[in-house]
This record gives sequence, structure tokens and C-alpha cells, in this order.
Amino acid sequence: MPADRRLRVVVTGATAGLGYFAAERLAALGHQVVLAARSPERAVRAADTVRDRVPGADVSTVDLDLADLSSVQSGVDALTAAGGVDALLANAGVVGSRRRQTTADGFELQFGTNHLGHFALVSHLLPALSESPRGRVVHLGSISHRFVRLDLDDPMMVSSYSGAVAYARSKLAVMTFGLELDRRLRAAGSSVSSVIAHPGLSFESLSDPRPPVVEPRRPPAVVTSAMHAFSQGKEAGAEPLVHATVDPGVQGGEYWAPPGGSS
Repeated sequence: MPADRRLRVVVTGATAGLGYFAAERLAALGHQVVLAARSPERAVRAADTVRDRVPGADVSTVDLDLADLSSVQSGVDALTAAGGVDALLANAGVVGSRRRQTTADGFELQFGTNHLGHFALVSHLLPALSESPRGRVVHLGSISHRFVRLDLDDPMMVSSYSGAVAYARSKLAVMTFGLELDRRLRAAGSSVSSVIAHPGLSFESLSDPRPPVVEPRRPPAVVTSAMHAFSQGKEAGAEPLVHATVDPGVQGGEYWAPPGGSS
């Protein structure tokens, strides 16, 4: 996964799971990594864990809550005040909220965080990304997008709510945005590209532990053996995300997934 230069990469949702493993891998590749997170305590803990695993890692944190648009703006202000931005890995997401909840701005929580929060973040970061020789935005895809359609009459699911449907619709919106953003960037002659990456079926219970960020959670050996037949740990799931973020050969509008992964 070669990169022709050192990049400053912002990763959302990097305090656990795929986001953490992506941040660790990016740091190991020599990039400057910024963990954008709503919890300062968890962000510092994740950054310390990266430094423990990667001697000399250049990793920092910024407070940014995707469920609060004012926090998105203040987070971007802090990011850009500290330097340029070459890439955004838009990884963070709320998954499967059983009851309908809303963001600080009144949007359904999963749609408001996974799509609208990242939409705002990308919009605010575009000027900085445009100053990079090869700015890039990577959106996190999901196979769940195949099973739903957006309800434009009730996008916030006020009249009828299902956590699973809300999540799937949020990912459909994320992926639609990712592809349309790249189309518009190309039409405008921008050097920024927009890419989608899919981690495949990845479980924390199959992941290498990174205490206190990723605690050991091993199921019985027979279960683990069966799971490995069709899934992987999150450190493996993070590889397509990292590749899509920093590999100079990646082109805008592409969709990256693990070998044999379904999208």
C-alpha cells in the first residue's frame, strides 16, 4: 500500500473498532493521523494506544460530535487552524438504535450522524482538501444499502421507525452522496476525489485485542472457527479503508472492498 508522500488524515469514529484499527495502520505507514471524536477521554485513550503500538506515531485528537452541527463546525475550525488536511476517512456511525432518537439539531440519530453529520464535515473541509495536491474523502459503505430505498416523504422516520431500516437508509444516503460528490468534483475540475470503502463482515470478537480500546472478547473455539469461514477481525476489515484513503492509485468514484467481499 504505497503512498508517495506523508499525509495528514482525519479519521472519524477512531476510538474503537474499524476506525481505531484504520488509524493505527495509517500511523504505522508514517502518516499524520487526527482522531476526530465526540469523547475527548476516549480519543486520548485511543491516541495513547496507537503510540504504544507504533513508536514515533504522529497522532493527535480533535473534539467533534457528528450529531451536533455546531460541534462539526468548531471541530473543523480546530482542524484547519492546526494545519492542512489531505484526506478524510468518514468512518464513524451509529448502528441499530432500537428506539427513535434525534441529534442536537433534531434529525433522526442514525441518518443525522452517519450521513448528515459527515455531509456537513465534508462541506466544511472541502476548502482545506482542495488545497492538498490530491485531497480525498472516503465514505464507509455497507451491504445493507441493497435492502432499502430512501423515503423522501419521511426521511427522518417520524411516522414509522425501525432501527435496522434507519441504519440501512443512512448507509444508502452515505454511498449515494459519495458517488454524487465525486461526479460533481470531477465536473468542477477539482483535484479532490470521493471514494467508498467497504470493510466486509468484520467482528470485534475476531480482532486482535488493543486494551483498553479493543478488549479481548473471544467466543468458544468452535464458534471462532465457523466465523472465520465467512468473516474476519476488524484489523483486516480496516485494510480496504486504509487503502482507499492513502493509495495514490485509487481513483475517484471507486468502491473498495476486501478480496471476495460483497458490496
